[in-house]
Amino acid sequence: MRLTTTSMALAAVLTFVTVPASASIFMYDDASDLDTEKKTEWDASAELGLLFTSGNTETETFKAKLNLARDVENWRHKGVIDYYRSEQQDQATGDTILTGDKTFLSAQSNYKFSPDSRSSVFVFGSYEEDQFSGYEYQGTVAVGYGARYRYSETLYTDYEIGPGYSVNKPIVDGVAQAQESSAIMRLAGNLVWDITKNSKFNALASTEVGEDNTKTRAEVSVSANVNSSLALKFSVAGTHNSYLEDTSKEKLDTETAVTLVYSF
Repeated sequence: MRLTTTSMALAAVLTFVTVPASASIFMYDDASDLDTEKKTEWDASAELGLLFTSGNTETETFKAKLNLARDVENWRHKGVIDYYRSEQQDQATGDTILTGDKTFLSAQSNYKFSPDSRSSVFVFGSYEEDQFSGYEYQGTVAVGYGARYRYSETLYTDYEIGPGYSVNKPIVDGVAQAQESSAIMRLAGNLVWDITKNSKFNALASTEVGEDNTKTRAEVSVSANVNSSLALKFSVAGTHNSYLEDTSKEKLDTETAVTLVYSF
């Protein structure tokens, strides 16, 4: 197993991506995927984003996201549907070129040993289609142990570890290869810190260590409330694959964003 790539990927996601000065942006995002309060009903948040650039480079980007969460006596549930698409105009020919098309879905349920227990067992599943990543698709299922540690009223962390199974279909020179599968070990963690009554810091990271490939996802964000429903959020996120059959592809994809958050 290539364990050394995990630490490298976590450090690499802190790399910033420059957003063009001529870009105009309109985006809604979820400011609180992880809430410390117990919920008796489903919480839902929706994100819709549009990014346009003009001048030397003309691009159009569309992003849509839906988050679902519920926390009851012995159960904690989470789900995410995330879609991203981008196009760029070729300055020489005037043709529109597709530069990004990604769909990501994940779902997780944690069973708490008691309503007040910090320990739980989890079941996790994810599926991603992104032909520009070097894979036509990547899927994961995992089960294991989770724990939530609260250090103060404003700071807590979650940790998870467990075995799983992954499937993927690599793309080489634009041609999809045979499906591959392997056993993995999934490790995940997050930190939530209410800096003040109106500001919050989040750090999320997960890695799926396999025999040939280690896939790591991470995000660091800071949000500040504008009012009871709106907040500004700055985030840096990244996805890293330690091994790609197509060597022309970059192993690390990063995203830096300043977004307007709508909570309901």
